[in-house]
Amino acid sequence: MLRICFAFVLALSSISLAPALADVTGRVHVIDGDTFDVGKTRVRLFGIDAPETDQDCADAQNANWPCGEWVSAQVRALYQGKKAACQQIDRDRYGRVVARCSVDGADVGRTLVSAGLAFAYRRYSMDYDLDEKGAAVNARGLHASRVQSPEQFRAARTTGRVAPNDDCVIKGNISSKGTRIYHVPGQVDYEKTGINTAKGERWFCTEADARKAGWRAAKR
Repeated sequence: MLRICFAFVLALSSISLAPALADVTGRVHVIDGDTFDVGKTRVRLFGIDAPETDQDCADAQNANWPCGEWVSAQVRALYQGKKAACQQIDRDRYGRVVARCSVDGADVGRTLVSAGLAFAYRRYSMDYDLDEKGAAVNARGLHASRVQSPEQFRAARTTGRVAPNDDCVIKGNISSKGTRIYHVPGQVDYEKTGINTAKGERWFCTEADARKAGWRAAKR
């Protein structure tokens, strides 16, 4: 009997120690395509993933354009200063409240995905899967361009080994001696070469572009 009572007390303690979920309301300040400050609370919108602010996309002519900045501007035009009501679902590793938000009674996540301003974040939720498919079929927003998923873009930016644009895969590396050398797919050192844009390294779409910018071809 004592064991049962002790187990019951432990169960109650674990419940009381669990972080409480709360509703968040307030005026919206847009940080980027999927992150708002709602009042004084930083909120990451649940179930969607928008391009990073520094992310580029490629248009029909294969020219890069700043789609991340464009998305942030579009979302800002829609929601900046509006009053949002958010239902907390979780808290992420950065301490942000992960929540489903509505403005004027409409689900913000669904609105953004349907407009082609964000993608369904299927790793965490399938709620907006059909909304994204509808936007893609009708080439709305980002779906009119070639765009890398934000998750892939973040991975590429972290490792520097995966091209942010599938058409620009030539790696413009700078050696420890300051020599600018470019590597094309298939060369010996291509896979292990990372690109650190903070050092001035960059990706190129063609070898001609690389040579024009001052890089020379790797010898192997």
